[in-house]
Amino acid sequence: MADKLLYERESNPTGKNWVDNFVKRTPEIRTRWSRPYDHQRAACEDPVAIQRWFDLVQAMKQKWGIIDDDIYNFNETGFMMGKIGSQLVITGSEGYGKKKRVQPGNREWVTAIQGVGASGRRIPPFVVFAGKVLINVWFKDLPADWVLEVSPNGWTNN
Repeated sequence: MADKLLYERESNPTGKNWVDNFVKRTPEIRTRWSRPYDHQRAACEDPVAIQRWFDLVQAMKQKWGIIDDDIYNFNETGFMMGKIGSQLVITGSEGYGKKKRVQPGNREWVTAIQGVGASGRRIPPFVVFAGKVLINVWFKDLPADWVLEVSPNGWTNN
């Protein structure tokens, strides 16, 4: 790679498109968008710290006789109903700018909770909608084992 860079520099004058052209001519590299990544999250990816955690979990399992069937991980996420994201659309060639899609006025918050066991067993999702009464006919296409509930704001509380 270093030889190729030296050759490129000597044989091609640098210009405003030099980097783009170099990437196009060099199949072993490519451009990608970067994204911000939180410093604290990156610090938690230290292999030594992660191994210490798993060693501690293993020690507790042995000490208390805990089996994989008794270990579960639960995660909760919230999302807004009716929020439209950007999409690629096909439109007529007349006009300029991005096409607009109207957001529905409803902006209810929904919470979903999922649990998965260390042995691979999954617990059906638990979904919490904002409201006082759940109208079951709205959800006739969902799997029968999903648990649907309501809370005044769509969040979990207790």
